[in-house]
This record gives sequence, structure tokens and C-alpha cells, in this order.
Amino acid sequence: MDTVLNKEDASKYFRWAMILAIGTVIYNFGEGLVSIFFGMKDETLALFGFGADSFIETISALGVVQMIVRIRRNPGSSRGPFEVRALRITGWCFYALTAILSAGAVISIIQGREPESTFVGLIVSSISIFTMWALIRAKIFVGEKLDSAPIIADARCNQVCLYMSIILLISSGLYYFFELPYVDALGSLALVWFCVKEGREAFDKAKGIECNDCCDD
Repeated sequence: MDTVLNKEDASKYFRWAMILAIGTVIYNFGEGLVSIFFGMKDETLALFGFGADSFIETISALGVVQMIVRIRRNPGSSRGPFEVRALRITGWCFYALTAILSAGAVISIIQGREPESTFVGLIVSSISIFTMWALIRAKIFVGEKLDSAPIIADARCNQVCLYMSIILLISSGLYYFFELPYVDALGSLALVWFCVKEGREAFDKAKGIECNDCCDD
């Protein structure tokens, strides 16, 4: 930030930071509901896993809401109990999702299961890509205005959601247009890699170990 914000401008940008954080919670929750419902209905493991990830990201986003409240009151403070608890729950949820998706993918490949349709996956992933891109840009802008490394780091973390959306788009598109066998299961296994990474990072942050690429304060 080139100049120090006055109190009124700082308050304005913190309000925007909170709006973006709450918006992330609401969006992830809604995305999770839609994705899990249609993932089960259309028997697409990749969409189901994507929806489960959205619910886990909702827990993480609640921790970010608390983080913004904290840094607004005391920029130099460390994580409180709520944030640490949210990170630990997030970590365990990611590891549980890793086990579920891995087992589901193996069963799908062995039994030759294929989705009934991946059309909803195309729609959800397309919307998610645009939404995550917009959130990332907006959070970085606000974080730079406030000269807040934690808010900027939170924006960087949303990049993982963007990457997962791209994976869902690719796997859904390949099956919808070409009906390639096993692509849905392989797409879910690609999501597993990100689940393991995010789970590990969540536990590291709960311990106060900061990540070099994608983490908040």
C-alpha cells in the first residue's frame, strides 16, 4: 500500500473484506448443496467430491470471517481458539474426504461404473471458475489496500478452489462430450491430491506453521 489509509477508508475496506468473506461462506455452502445433490443423483463421483470440498471450505471460510474480525481489532494478534479449531476440523474433513474419494474411485474403476450425466458438473464448474476468479481478484485488491498479508493469503488459498473447479470442468466435459470411460473416477482422484495438500496445510496452520504458497495468517 503506497499511502496510509485514514480511519474512514480503512473501515470501508474492512467492511468489504467482511462482505467477501461472508459471501465466500454463502457461496461455498450453496455450491456444496447443489454439487452433492446432483453428484448423488447423476452418480458422478467427481461432482460429489467437489461438493463435499465446498462444505469443508465453508468451515475454513468461517475461520476467515473470525480472522478478519481479529485483525481489524488487533492486526498483530495471533490466531484465536475458534480459528485453530476450524483449521483442525478442516484438516480432518479433508483427510476423510481423501479416503472416501479414493475408495469410491477404486470401486468405480473395478465395477466399471459411469455417471448418468455430467452436464451439471459442467455448469457448476463453469460458475465456480468465474466466481473464484472474481473473489481472488477482489480479495487481493482489498488486501493490498489494507496492506494485510492475511487477507491476501486468503485470496491465494482460493486459487486451490479454482484449480479444483478446472479439474471438474475437464473431467465433466470429457465424459459429457466424448463419454470417455473412467474419466469421472480419474477426476475424483485428481481432487484427492488437493484434498491431501489442503488437509496438511490446515493442520500446519493450526500449529502456527505458515505455508509458503497458499495460506492465510
